[in-house]
Amino acid sequence: MAASLNHVSRESPDIKRLANFYIEIFGFEQVESPRFDFGVIWLKLGSSLFLHLIERDPNSKLPEGPSSATSAVSDPKNLPRGHHVCFSVPDFDSFVQSLKDKGIEIHERTQPDGKTKQAFFFDPDGRIGGIKPASILLNRNTFMLQ
Repeated sequence: MAASLNHVSRESPDIKRLANFYIEIFGFEQVESPRFDFGVIWLKLGSSLFLHLIERDPNSKLPEGPSSATSAVSDPKNLPRGHHVCFSVPDFDSFVQSLKDKGIEIHERTQPDGKTKQAFFFDPDGRIGGIKPASILLNRNTFMLQ
């Protein structure tokens, strides 16, 4: 039996703010989550993509991720190489405009094939998100976890 993706988790100091971002921007819905001794919010997109938002432990030694550091990935030209989550959207240009209308800074580019458009941006915690048109076949770079 082949493996399949179960969920993506994101640690955050403000899981409510991050949940609102993913609900408003991508249309995730909040689903029931178990009770832990720390805050969690579970979100679902479509029938099978789950995003688990986990309250950051300030005493944790876990890195917050490359985009929250002062590193080369903070330079927009390096965003495609940074760890990111990418979503396919049905109307790329309209979706990009909706992000711009919300004041979200977008870094657009076209892959070397000259056909595949991409847009990169940061979520409220400074992590990289990306979008591609839904008509593009998914490849190894489409879904990279932080």
